Amino acid sequence: MTELGLRERKKQQTRSRIRDAAIRLFAERGFDQVRVAEVAREAEVSEATVFNYFASKEDLVHDGMADFADGLVEALRLRPAGESLLSAFRTYVLRPHGLAEDDRAVARIATVARIVGDSPTLRARERQVFDRATRALAELIATENNTRADDVESWVIANALMGVNRALKELVHSQALAGHSGKRIAQDVLAQGRRALDILDEGLARYRTV
Repeated sequence: MTELGLRERKKQQTRSRIRDAAIRLFAERGFDQVRVAEVAREAEVSEATVFNYFASKEDLVHDGMADFADGLVEALRLRPAGESLLSAFRTYVLRPHGLAEDDRAVARIATVARIVGDSPTLRARERQVFDRATRALAELIATENNTRADDVESWVIANALMGVNRALKELVHSQALAGHSGKRIAQDVLAQGRRALDILDEGLARYRTV
C-alpha cells in the first residue's frame, strides 16, 4: 500500500471514529443536548478536527444522505448519451446497498432514524438536503431541455423523482425501526421502488434520451 493510501485510510478511520462517537452520544442523550466538544472528547480528537471532517454538527448524522443525493444528481448528469433520465435514476436508486447481507447496518439505520425523529433540527436539515438535490435536478432537466431554470415542467419531474427517493428512505427507516431484517428491507425497497418508478415511466416517456 502506498503512503497516500495509508494516509487516506487513516483519514477514513478518523472520520468513522468521530461519526460513531457522535451517534453513540446522540442516541443516549439526543442530538440537541450534545455539544460538538463532547463528541470530540468521546472520539479523542480536537473540536477543530471534528469540523475538518464535518462541516456542521448536523452533518455528523446527515452527511451520508447528502452524499447520496449529490451522487444521484451527478450520476444523472453524467449518464450515457441516449439513456433516459428515468432509467439512470432507477439504476442509481435501486442498486444494491448491502442491507441484505448486513443486519448491523440495519441496526445503525434504526438508531439514526430514532435520533432524527426526536430532533426538529435534524428533520429540518433533512428537508434542506432533499430540497437542495431537487433544485439541482430541476436545473439539470431545464438545461437539457433548453428551458428556463424556473420552468414548471422541470420542477414537476424533479419533485416526482426525488419524491420516490425520499419515500424509499422513509421506507427503510420505518422498517429498520420495526426490526425487519436487512434482506426483507432490501426486497421491499426493490419491489416498491420498481412499482413507483413504473408509475412515472409512461408520464416521463418523452424524456427518455438526452
